Formats: sequence, C-alpha cells, structure tokens
Amino acid sequence: MTIPLQYRIDGPRHAPVVLLVPPFGTTMSVWEPQMPELTRNRRVLRIDHRGHGSSPAAAGSCGIEDLALDVLALLEKLDLARVSAVGAGFAASLVVWIAANSPRTLERIALLAAAPRTPPAHRWSRLADRAREAGMESVLADVSLPWFTPDMGRERPDVVERFTDELGRIDPATFASVCDAVHAMDQRHLVAGVRVPALVVSAAHDPLLPPGHGRRLADGIADSRFEVVAGAAHLLGVERADRVNELLVEHVAP
Repeated sequence: MTIPLQYRIDGPRHAPVVLLVPPFGTTMSVWEPQMPELTRNRRVLRIDHRGHGSSPAAAGSCGIEDLALDVLALLEKLDLARVSAVGAGFAASLVVWIAANSPRTLERIALLAAAPRTPPAHRWSRLADRAREAGMESVLADVSLPWFTPDMGRERPDVVERFTDELGRIDPATFASVCDAVHAMDQRHLVAGVRVPALVVSAAHDPLLPPGHGRRLADGIADSRFEVVAGAAHLLGVERADRVNELLVEHVAP
C-alpha cells in the first residue's frame, strides 16, 4: 500500500517540473540551498518520505520498490506524466528504480552521493534494530556523522544541529523499515535499464559512500556524466551548494 507523501511545489506555474527526493533521514528542507537556482525556470516538487517530516508513518516493512511507488503515486495524483528528478543518498535508489521500471516518467536524472548497491560492510540492519528498540536518539550520532565534514561542524554548527534535530523527529518504526530497505538495496541489475541522461555526483570526503561508488553507478548507465565535488561529505548539496547548484542547473534546469 502506498503512503500519501507530504509535498510542496514552488516555482513558475507552467514551467517543466523537477522532482527532488531527499536522503533518508532528512526532509524536504535539505533542498533549501537549491531552491533559489532551480526555481528560476523550473517548477520544483519536494517530498518527505513516509514517516519523515509531515508524511504519515507506515506500519510494517517496506522495500525500495514500496518507497518508489509512494513517489509514483504522488506524481499520478498531481497528474505529472513526465518530470526530471534529483535523488540524494540512498534515496537516489528510488529515482533509479523509477527510471528502470517506469522509463516514460523521467526525462533526466541526477544522483547525488549515490551507489548501485549498499556496501556489504554497512550495518543498516543494526541501526534498524536500535531504532525499533530504543528510538531515534540511539541512532542519531551514527546516522548523522557522515553528513558533514569536520570543517562544517566547526564553522556552521547551527546547520548540523538543525539536521540532527530533524532526524530525531522521524518516526522510529518507519525509519527502521527504511534502514532494512537500505540494507537490502542492490540495483546492479537495474542500472543498465536506465536510459535517460544521468548526472552522478559524489562528494570527495563522503565517508559513507566515497566517490568510487558513484563512479561504478555512472559506469553502469549508458548516458551518464560523473563529477566529484570537493570540500563536502555526504550532504554535499548543503555543504557545497554553490558547486552542486551549478551542476544541477546545467543538467536538469538549463
């Protein structure tokens, strides 16, 4: 069963639409640094994943397909037949799934800090267990630590604190289910089915998904471009909004 996602639309009323899919553990506010540039000539649709922000929580388990179908259901509700999409973090897997399984839905895609599969060394199942048993407070440090470089923590502690606070307000049961979905995510078989122009961007200092993961993702997509952004960790769109905005405007909002 799909979940009715909370969403917001900004920008010129009749302009082409760009869908922004935030990393799991964040809300649509993660895209604020991109809004001034993207809304110049695009209508921008932002969402909150199930159990995140103002979107309702969901009982039971879910997989990447279920989370992607939430997004497709919203596009259908809004009568948006064809959009460009930007996905970040492990939530970029939703964009990959849609591109491979509903190819007429997407015109162009951008994948930030993404990978074709979850690295085996990651322990998302353990995070899921802790979130279920002890709540979000028990996973805050582990989940948020890779988001920003130490320089960001020293220079903009208010930003780091804001995102950590948002993470703490996510429904723990739903977040645990999302962690299970991330733990099982392996889209190596899907990547070759992506036939739309793709921009893949990694952060040079991302401890969660270093640039090699982005390179492998881009190598599997026929029409792709790969870029590495210096001076940023996992939430590169926040930490290096200047460079990320340049790349996104060029690719999805020229």
